[in-house]
Amino acid sequence: MDFSLGNSYMMGTVSVDTAKQAAQAEELKKKLNSGNSSEDEMMEACKSFEKYLVEQILQEMKKTIPKDEEEENDYMEYFGDMLYQQYAESITESGQLGIAQQLYEAMKYNSL
Repeated sequence: MDFSLGNSYMMGTVSVDTAKQAAQAEELKKKLNSGNSSEDEMMEACKSFEKYLVEQILQEMKKTIPKDEEEENDYMEYFGDMLYQQYAESITESGQLGIAQQLYEAMKYNSL
């Protein structure tokens, strides 16, 4: 069975996601460095950072789980990534970690 089309599709999706994340990070950086960012924008930037951090942690944790041959396929990998993105968003929105809040307070204190 040839997965070359699926693999190239997956690689294209991953690079698009990476480019999208880089563009979002650059946009947030510009907003924060402009000095005109409102408190809501600053909090959104902090939440975005926390979500990205949690997502990266979950992705690294995923690598430690032994893979079953039946579970390994491109579709499961793609949709698994989407699942971890949702987990990261849920964790961030719950506020239980508090990283975004602490970062926001530090940024607010430093901007005084």
